[in-house]
Amino acid sequence: MVEAGALIDAARDRRGWQNVNVSFLQDLLNSVAEQGRQYLPWAQGEDEDLLTLAKALVSGRGEASGVAIAREILDLWRTRSADDRRAFYRFLAEGLEPEPKAVKAMAEAYLASPTPLSLARLQNAVESPRQEFFRRLNLAPGATATIVEMRRDILRELPSMPQLKNIDQDLRHLLVSWFNRGFLVLRRIDWNTPAVVLEKIIAYEAVHEIKGWTDLRRRLEPSDRRCFAFFHPSLVDEPLIFVEVALMNEIPDAIEPVLAAPLKPGKPTTPTTAVFYSISNCQEGLKSISFGHFLIKQVVEELARELPSLTTYVTLSPVPGFARWLNRAMSDGKAAEITPQERASLAGLSDDAWMNDPALADRLEAPILTMAAKYLLSGKSDDGRPVDPVARFHLGNGARLDRINWPADRSPRGLREAHGLMVNYRYEIKEIEANHEAFANEGRVVASRQVRNLVKSPDRLAVPQRLLGAALEGPVSLSGAKSK
Repeated sequence: MVEAGALIDAARDRRGWQNVNVSFLQDLLNSVAEQGRQYLPWAQGEDEDLLTLAKALVSGRGEASGVAIAREILDLWRTRSADDRRAFYRFLAEGLEPEPKAVKAMAEAYLASPTPLSLARLQNAVESPRQEFFRRLNLAPGATATIVEMRRDILRELPSMPQLKNIDQDLRHLLVSWFNRGFLVLRRIDWNTPAVVLEKIIAYEAVHEIKGWTDLRRRLEPSDRRCFAFFHPSLVDEPLIFVEVALMNEIPDAIEPVLAAPLKPGKPTTPTTAVFYSISNCQEGLKSISFGHFLIKQVVEELARELPSLTTYVTLSPVPGFARWLNRAMSDGKAAEITPQERASLAGLSDDAWMNDPALADRLEAPILTMAAKYLLSGKSDDGRPVDPVARFHLGNGARLDRINWPADRSPRGLREAHGLMVNYRYEIKEIEANHEAFANEGRVVASRQVRNLVKSPDRLAVPQRLLGAALEGPVSLSGAKSK
């Protein structure tokens, strides 16, 4: 086996990677910050603390020396204790609110005379002063990355400090603009990518753990594997999101053969199917700021240009909420989602005894696939969208729910979250926009006839689904109504 150290060395300093050169801009901002140090609060005899600096940044003084003050705030924030940070956040949450009297006056003026000028004044009055605070904070060298870290910290504090919700809302509003698709750069990640990035791919993989450098090489180096990531100029060598792709000649129904595929030298046979088997968001501080739909669409375009033989684009996706949903239905004697017969037929599923009992696995296949179809087609959250987060993502991107596979993931996580279930979502290039519109505007889930029949005619599942073949294929639209 190749030693890990040798693999790391082989990954370093490879050609073909274009680094973003920001040294000139960083030097310029640092120079500006040094020039502004004379305006820092303690240069005027005030105490050195985060709250004093924050007040100075949003004052008139902050307009003159914003870069210097912003840099000091970020430097102090990195070194302060959790209690000091919480006090800082409380000030931002409670001390930088819009002025109610000004909002009322501008609203009345706009209602009396709805002109563009009165609207602009109303918008200025309504906008939280926190947004201007974070804009000025972002003037400091390297500020964007630290502000993303700050939001990650705030998100972790939210359960015990709900008053921080307004800070999170303001930050999200700004970060959506700062991380606009126009600023994102798509790069292919391969075995020639610098080790500093490869190490982060290993660390950020959130779906199927990468077990060291040999495992990473297996996912990157073979000619039938691809990996693409989005980067932002302000976060050098920090991927925002990445997707791993296997080039195949069939739609896989289990993850183990994909992950365990041996290294393949040379060119692959002409692939017909691109399988997106792992999508990982990397920055916790950018939570709820979606890049995935842009990533999928652009990667499809890149692959289509590179490999004209590709005709099928599918995922092999986890179903992270299924076990929790099914366990609730099983324990609730009045749950509408499950019949008494189905409840009885699923006995033996929760203890994973089926993994060593082929006969039990065959008996479980029909009811578990039926329940999975009910979950994916009818399970809804309070906002009326599918309760499963992966389903929301792919259906919202315009994919169709194509096939449900069981057993497909026997890993501890796959068993814990989905009893070994996985799903294929299919991206038909000509149907993506129509599917997206149906889901976004009407709440409809677009699914194959094969998936629909799992709910419509569960009795036919006496034959395992994997043997039904392609006879049941074909797209249909299903209502998002809840089960009765």
